[in-house]
Formats: sequence, C-alpha cells, structure tokens
Amino acid sequence: MLSAVIIARDEADRIEDAIRSVAFADECVVLDSGSTDDTVARARALGARVVETDWPGHVAQKNRALDEARGDWVLSLDADERVTTELRAAIVAAMGAPTADGFRVARRNHWLGHRLTHGHWYPDRRVRLARRSRARWGGADPHDLLIVDGAVHDLAGDLDHLPYRSLAEHLATIERYSAIDARPGSWIDILVRPPWHFFQGYVLKRGFLDGVPGLVVAALGATYTLLKWSRTRLT
Repeated sequence: MLSAVIIARDEADRIEDAIRSVAFADECVVLDSGSTDDTVARARALGARVVETDWPGHVAQKNRALDEARGDWVLSLDADERVTTELRAAIVAAMGAPTADGFRVARRNHWLGHRLTHGHWYPDRRVRLARRSRARWGGADPHDLLIVDGAVHDLAGDLDHLPYRSLAEHLATIERYSAIDARPGSWIDILVRPPWHFFQGYVLKRGFLDGVPGLVVAALGATYTLLKWSRTRLT
C-alpha cells in the first residue's frame, strides 16, 4: 500500500493540483497547520484524509505526516509539488518490484513560470519515497531530509516544484529562512561564500543557460547566502 502525504497551510490555490498528481496512491493524507483559507475543504472534497494540527517546524511536521500514513510505502510531497507522468510510471514500477528501501527523485524547479534545468535548482535530487518502517525525517529546519535505513536508488522522471507565486514571496522566504538558518560567520565567510555560491550556480552548473531567470535565481541564492552568514553580526 502506498500513502501520499502532503503538509500544507493556506494552500487553497495549489493543494488540488498536488492531490490530483498522486491520485494513483492508495491514500492521500494532508497535514494542515492552521489554514485560514479553504485548503482543508478542497482537500477533503478530493478524498484526502485531512489531519488538522499546529506547526512544530518542518522536520517535526513531516515526521507527523509519516506517522499518520497507513501504507507500507510513503510518498512525501509539499503542496507546491506535482508528480509528473514520467515519475508516476517510475513509482508504480518501483512499487511493483522494489529494489531499495528508499528512492530519490529529481525536482524540476519553476521560477515565476520559468522552468529551470540548470544551476543549483536542477536536478535538486531529494529522497521522497521510502518504506515507512525504514524512514525518518532529519536535518535542521528549514532544510529537512528524509533519512532511510537501507539502500536508496534514483527514480526516473521529475517532481515539478513551483515554490513562489511572486518575487515578493521569494524575497520574504529569503528573509524568513535566512533568520532560521543564520550561522555565526567570519568575515571570510561573509566575503567569500556569497560570490562563490553565485559562481557555482551560474557558471559551473551552467545557470546562464536558463537566461534571465537563471541569473536572477543565482543572484537571489547569493543574497540568501550573504544574509545567512552575516545576520548574527548584524543583530
């Protein structure tokens, strides 16, 4: 049995597409952390089992979702992610004859309507499918990761990721996440890490092939890196 689990809050405009993309799963569980829009109603209308809860943080919430799943296998999504047709076929094939205890998928990130296929944002592989009994979320908020006690293989196909509705939302996320992820950086960290992040993404990983969106995303990534390593010196 395959359970698809989705964490959400105020995702009324995106939750339906996420749920429809995992319609092949035996169940869909949505953990909602206090939505003030009609996320819950829309999820239930599509047959999802909705669990209403608080927000303890990314890692803790995803472990709650894992615990709510009833299937032997769990596919974990965020509300801004979509399983593509190719990935669905790969998941179904893997479930038919499992060769590992967990599977990585490539996230195909979109930035304000532009699909990015280079830079830091692709292939952005993440473990998202695993045996429930062999998996647990770890990492440090907001950078969660699914840890599997066993072999992990890659799956074909992409997981579409549409993280930002607007530039303003992206900038607000940089502000919020850099505060959570703040590091006690030295002056060398502050001076070297941001331009190196930009150079890696834009030049070494060929972000320039994504045109203007690739340039902007590389610059915003460098901005995040600068804030993360400098905040403790500015507060």
